[in-house]
Amino acid sequence: MLSTGFLAPLTGSRTVRKAADALLLRYAHHRVAQLDHMDAGQVQHETLLRLVHTARGTKFGRDHDFVRISSVADYQARVNVHDYEWFWTEYWKDAYPKLDDITWPGKVPYYALSSGTTSGTTKYVPVTREMVASNKKAAFTTTALFRHANPKAKMLTGKFFFLGGSTDLRKQADGSLAGDLSGIAGREVLGAIRPYTFPPADEMLMSDWREKVRHFAVSSLHESITAISGVPAWIMVLFDRLKEATGKSTVAEVWPDLRLVVHGGTSFAPFRDLFTETIGSDLVKYCEVYPCSEGFVATEDPRHQLLRIVPDHGIFFEFIPFKEFGDDGKLKSAHPTRHTLANVEVGVQYAVVITSCAGVWSYLVGDTIKFVSRNPPLIKFTGRTKFYLSAFGEHLIAEEVDKAVTHAAQVCGVKAPEHHVGPVFPSDPKQPGHHLYLIEFVPRGPSDLTRFARELDAELDRLNEDYAAHRVGDLTMLMPVVKVVKPGGFARWMEQRGKLGGQNKVPTMDNTGTMTRDMAAWFEANGLLN
Repeated sequence: MLSTGFLAPLTGSRTVRKAADALLLRYAHHRVAQLDHMDAGQVQHETLLRLVHTARGTKFGRDHDFVRISSVADYQARVNVHDYEWFWTEYWKDAYPKLDDITWPGKVPYYALSSGTTSGTTKYVPVTREMVASNKKAAFTTTALFRHANPKAKMLTGKFFFLGGSTDLRKQADGSLAGDLSGIAGREVLGAIRPYTFPPADEMLMSDWREKVRHFAVSSLHESITAISGVPAWIMVLFDRLKEATGKSTVAEVWPDLRLVVHGGTSFAPFRDLFTETIGSDLVKYCEVYPCSEGFVATEDPRHQLLRIVPDHGIFFEFIPFKEFGDDGKLKSAHPTRHTLANVEVGVQYAVVITSCAGVWSYLVGDTIKFVSRNPPLIKFTGRTKFYLSAFGEHLIAEEVDKAVTHAAQVCGVKAPEHHVGPVFPSDPKQPGHHLYLIEFVPRGPSDLTRFARELDAELDRLNEDYAAHRVGDLTMLMPVVKVVKPGGFARWMEQRGKLGGQNKVPTMDNTGTMTRDMAAWFEANGLLN
């Protein structure tokens, strides 16, 4: 594991920063070699037993007879799959915020306030000291994979821009702190690497998102920014403020040393062309990460241009075939099939389940993925267990919708970074319904909106047989309707919901149609629909 101690004396001149970069590159080659020779199944088995042994004295460990667990099979026989609501009701609610020795030993220093994408309510997810260490290791693994694939892309000669939530966290009754996970991460940045990061600690306390982004744009003008991480939509807001503050036409003119954009939280496909144009440099690489409040799941391996699950971060992964979920997004059985990294199948859509050093046990995250390779464990993010479209039997997943919107945008010569879709049910049940797409185009929409809708529809026909069957002859589902949201519209909608900035992102799908209807009505009432 990387020791950051070597960075402490290397924070002065450009010469010593180059030395630090050289040491980081040596670590990168070592770490990647370690990953490539790792037996993922064996490492995962050892990880699970270590987690079980550590938590055997907790309330959860006693309730589930952890002292008698010596294999994955033993564990799966004693611990069922559960979601956040179950953990909150059965273990956390009555003790919160003092969750000492409830599902993980010791005091819980942080709680990540999750946006509750699938449940619609705020979640209070424990972040233990061990989970902080796991997330830091994941960050170094991400950097190692990038540096190994791009050995000439210097990182420590400049600064890494962390565009996240406020580090001014809310103090709880027991002294613990609660806030955005990215804010927790910012607060926990190692002192040894602080000189290599931006913004400064005092500026990370700012909570007003709009003011913070404007301030960051100005204060970063004279910094050598080599990398930036954040949610794509919010990074684009920062880029716009940079160009406004300088009058420059591209980000590369402001930050000529920029070499890496780390993005996560939402599909990057609709943003890629916009980022390329806005940055204006072919030297910049893009790296996807897949973090969640309960644990870091995967990071991009640039050699494969796919997300890679890393087995040795203190997290044990299970995978349930998505076909074992009902149309309500819930498991059909209390005892579903549970695969591990040792026996997953390529091409099958799975729901992700994690057991971690944050004290979650066989916890249903709510995400769906597909494996492209088992060795190494390479995946594609496909959507959410409760975010899909099947109001008319069409069975669309987020991955397919993202691809179709991106395809239509490329064909029509426009950029569509943000979108939302849901069903519209007819007042006469004998008549077919349709999908309503609310799409924000930047800087302007297509000249022929009908053509955009047709291209989108045709691409979905190609991607999904169920969708194509329901579109035949307009008998059970009509062609989708596209409405144009004015630039900045989704950000304003998020702001009025108190979800502006940080890790918050626009929900892209709504199978009930209720959110879609209310969102469209809000846009209309506020003059944000063209």
